[in-house]
Amino acid sequence: MEFNTTTTAIAFIILLAVLVGGTAMSPMSTSTVAMVSVGLLVFGALSLALGVKHGEYRASHHR
Repeated sequence: MEFNTTTTAIAFIILLAVLVGGTAMSPMSTSTVAMVSVGLLVFGALSLALGVKHGEYRASHHR
C-alpha cells in the first residue's frame, strides 16, 4: 500500500475518530473528555508530523 497524502489523512482521521469516540463513551465528565480529546488531537498531529519527517529522511538518506 502506498501512503500518499489522502491515504495518510484518511487513516489519521479514522484512528482519531476511534480514540475520541472511545473517550466520549467513557464515564468521565464532559470537561475531562474535552481536555483528553484535545490532547489526543495535538499528540496525534505532532506524531504524524514527526513520522512524515522521519519517513522523508529515510527515503532521502538511506538506500
